[in-house]
Amino acid sequence: MTEPNSGDQYSTWVGLIYVFNLIVGTGALTLPAVFSRAGWALGLSVILILAFISFITVTFVIEVMASANAIVTWRHIQHRKRVSLSQDLCFTESESEMHQCLGEPGLSNSDSEDTPLVTPFSTSPDCTDMTYRYYVIRDKIEMGQMARIFFNKFGTTLFYLCFTIYLYGDLSIYGAAVAKTLADVACTYQPANFTCNDTIPDTELCWEYFALDRQEAYRMFLTTFVLLLGPFVFFNIQKTKYLQLLTSAMRWLAFTIMIAYAVKNLFIHGAQGNPPAANIIGIPSLFGACIYSFMCHHSLPALVAPIANKSTLTRFLALDYFLIAFFYLLLALTGAFAFEHLDDLYTLDFSPRGSGDCSKSNNIFIILIEYFLALFPVFTLSTSFPIIAITLRNNLQSLFLSEDTSYSCLYKLVFPILAVLPPYFIAMSTKDLAILVGITGSYAGAGIQYLIPTFLVYYARQKTNKVIGLGVVNKFASPFSSNCWLIFVIVWSVACMILVSVNFVQIHLKSVEVNLE
Repeated sequence: MTEPNSGDQYSTWVGLIYVFNLIVGTGALTLPAVFSRAGWALGLSVILILAFISFITVTFVIEVMASANAIVTWRHIQHRKRVSLSQDLCFTESESEMHQCLGEPGLSNSDSEDTPLVTPFSTSPDCTDMTYRYYVIRDKIEMGQMARIFFNKFGTTLFYLCFTIYLYGDLSIYGAAVAKTLADVACTYQPANFTCNDTIPDTELCWEYFALDRQEAYRMFLTTFVLLLGPFVFFNIQKTKYLQLLTSAMRWLAFTIMIAYAVKNLFIHGAQGNPPAANIIGIPSLFGACIYSFMCHHSLPALVAPIANKSTLTRFLALDYFLIAFFYLLLALTGAFAFEHLDDLYTLDFSPRGSGDCSKSNNIFIILIEYFLALFPVFTLSTSFPIIAITLRNNLQSLFLSEDTSYSCLYKLVFPILAVLPPYFIAMSTKDLAILVGITGSYAGAGIQYLIPTFLVYYARQKTNKVIGLGVVNKFASPFSSNCWLIFVIVWSVACMILVSVNFVQIHLKSVEVNLE
């Protein structure tokens, strides 16, 4: 838990730009392909619905952040009172009036963990003004710390387990996306009967004069990527402000060019793609990709705490989610109709080998843009991979080690290796980003984005009402405060995970039947 310095604070608009940049990332690059498979009408509906539910749980996280700050402040007050009592210090008259305002009968009765800070019947105006100070988002309290405050030991373990599984999936997606991009750009050999809308099999050669097929080239690039960036997990590095600004500028430039490129194709060549209105088979990948694309909950404390003025935070976050949903729909719709064939990673449809609009350009400027778009995941994901790996390493330590455990040399070696090797083996076994994103988003992502915020806000309301009192109003309370919303989110997430599981089983059975035939 840290308290941001005044020099580190920024305006609400800057904070929401950071939230926008955090959400719009790798997941957006997988949206056009899964959107096209699921159908334009079904895809549009799912994106809007999941954006709304994701916003609901974001408001839950904001409320829990304020509740956690209130509990921490209350504990500090209790600690100061116990220290003062042990030193047998006299309180001034103003301090006695404060305790009377807060409804505390005396120091001897207020040491209990369950003693309310404010009684439900406190009516003093000065008391009301003072108690508002407890529900403030001042300290940066991470989700793991919030889990420790409001969950029991079993619930905290489940949180870290879910978070760890999500980070494993995240790193697997990063590794597969980078290696697939490098292999697609670097491999120059094309079969004689190849057309731009065909997918070159992995068994085909990567280079004409080398006995190395595309699958082997993919694994070679993946191994090189992990060997180069994996060692950073043994150290502690921070994402600098300038690195964040650079990657944000590259992200905006790449997405703007992709949308403009697709719109240009629509105007010049007409609609090349013909996605159906709805295709139920495409739901698993679409659901996982959408959850993955709207994920920001685990990083909200670091982005929201430094915002100077949080009075209109909920309204600004609603605007943020509206713009993000509109941006995703624009990206997915233009891609689905502009290109006849869509790769799992959208940037590969802008390959300089003519896979996008089936035409090769001799213009050096256009060629540079196509290479920039094709290599865009390499630039952005390479800067994020070490940071995510270090986050995973720290969560593994929190999951398996107690706070008082001394980190030996063995632990310092084992946990970094455990953070890097499993994602490497997963990415080695498959480079299908639709499957990786679908599984990561549909299960671990749904847990972090839906279930954990819902259970956190439920237990946070119970604990704050018991400890601080019903007379104190949380000004950061979610507008979706009814328990009906909590039940709705839980039922929705469980139903969607069941639907995704059934569809995954059906797809697997169909593929087995095809292989047997």
